Amino acid sequence: MAKVMMQMKTAMPHQPIGRGWIKDAGYLHGTRWSAAVWAAICLFIAGTVWSADAPSLSRAFVPGERLTFILKWTVIPAGEAVLEVLPQEHMAGIDAHHFVLTARSNAFVDAFYMVRDRIDAWADSAMRQSLLYRKKQHEGRTRRDITVSFDWEDMTVQYTNADEVREPISISAGTFDPLSIFFWSRSANLVVGGRIQRPVTDGKKHVMGVADVVRRETVTVSAGTFDTFLIEPDLTHVGGVFEKSPDAKIQLWVSADYRRLPVKLKSKVIVGSFSGELVSLTGIGPPPSGSQSGE
Repeated sequence: MAKVMMQMKTAMPHQPIGRGWIKDAGYLHGTRWSAAVWAAICLFIAGTVWSADAPSLSRAFVPGERLTFILKWTVIPAGEAVLEVLPQEHMAGIDAHHFVLTARSNAFVDAFYMVRDRIDAWADSAMRQSLLYRKKQHEGRTRRDITVSFDWEDMTVQYTNADEVREPISISAGTFDPLSIFFWSRSANLVVGGRIQRPVTDGKKHVMGVADVVRRETVTVSAGTFDTFLIEPDLTHVGGVFEKSPDAKIQLWVSADYRRLPVKLKSKVIVGSFSGELVSLTGIGPPPSGSQSGE
C-alpha cells in the first residue's frame, strides 16, 4: 500500500465531484486519494498505541468482537473497514489469538478503483509477540499476497510476496506485526503527556514505533459518545504521501475505558484529509474484575 501511495504526486483538482469527473480524472487522481484512505486506516491500526509497559492480564478484547468503521476522503464516503477477533487457534504448538482486518471500497469508488483487502495476524495467547502475518491486497490492478513469518529462535522475520522472497531481517524481543500491535496495546496504560513505544515490523523494516498521548477529550461518532485519549504517532518512519507532506499529521482517538476501542482517525496530507469513524461494535466482552472506566 505504501508503494501505491508513493504514486500520489499531485493534489486533487478543484472540480465538481461526480461520475463524469470520475470518468475523466478518476484514474489520474481518484485512485490516489482512495489508495491513501486505505493506507490511512492501516496506519490507524499500526500506529495507534505502542507502549513499553507490560499489558495487564485482563483482556480488553475477546473472541467475537467486531468493530466497523466508515472511511472518508474529505466528506466523500469511500468504503468501510472491519476489525475482528476470531476464536483462538493452535499454531506450531502455541495457543494463538487470530485477528482480522478487512477493507472494501463502496460502490461509488468501485467504479474506478476497487479495493478488497484482508489482513490476518496471529500472536501468542499471552500477547508477548507476533507469530504470523498475512495480507491479501486487491487495489485497482494491484494484487499482492504477502506473508511475514516470525522465527523467534533465530530472532528474524522474513517477508514474501508471491514469488518474491526477501532475506530475513533481525528483530528484537517483543516485536509485533502492524495488526497485532494494536490489540496488544489495548491492555497498556496511557498517560496524558506521556510518550509510548514498542518495536514493530512489516517484514521489510524493523522500527521502534513512537507516539504521544496528547490529551483526553469527549468524541461523538455514529457508534456513540466516548471519553477518549487523543494520540499522535511519530511519522518519521512513514513514507509515501506522508513523507512528501511537510505538515502531515495523524490523529487517533481511543476510548479511555478498559476496552481502548479505536473510535476515530484523522489524517492530513498534501492531497487532502482522510478520516475513519467507528459506526458499530458487537461482541464486546464484560469489564474485567476490578477494571476502571478510565485512567
